[in-house]
Amino acid sequence: MVDDHSRPDGLDDATVEALGKLGEALEATEHARGHLYAFHRTTGRSDLLLGEAVDLFREAGHPELADRLATELVGRNVIADRWTFQLVEDYDDNYWSAFRELEREARDRLAGGRRHLYEAEMKAERRTHGAPHHEAGPGAAG
Repeated sequence: MVDDHSRPDGLDDATVEALGKLGEALEATEHARGHLYAFHRTTGRSDLLLGEAVDLFREAGHPELADRLATELVGRNVIADRWTFQLVEDYDDNYWSAFRELEREARDRLAGGRRHLYEAEMKAERRTHGAPHHEAGPGAAG
């Protein structure tokens, strides 16, 4: 991993902007992945709570309702033939990992592996040089 956020010699503005947009797209994909994992965890929690509700309906003397809930909902696929863990795995294996690989390849080929060049240049423009809490990076002066 390259920690240097300086623009390599000869790298033009359009390429820095394109790499920045690609990075932004990857960040959006990471955000979507987080939502997918939240969906996975929340749906799993729902299924466990549903199982508890089934037990409580049985104890309360409603075996027909408990049986129907247990048969039709507990452990049910959330989409055709799949539980949420399978959605997560498919997303990770077939989209997220390919996205990360291609973003890294673009950075390696065009910017020597440097990440966040667009943001680093924005920071350099926007920060107040020499002011506290506006340092360029860890251990950097001014």
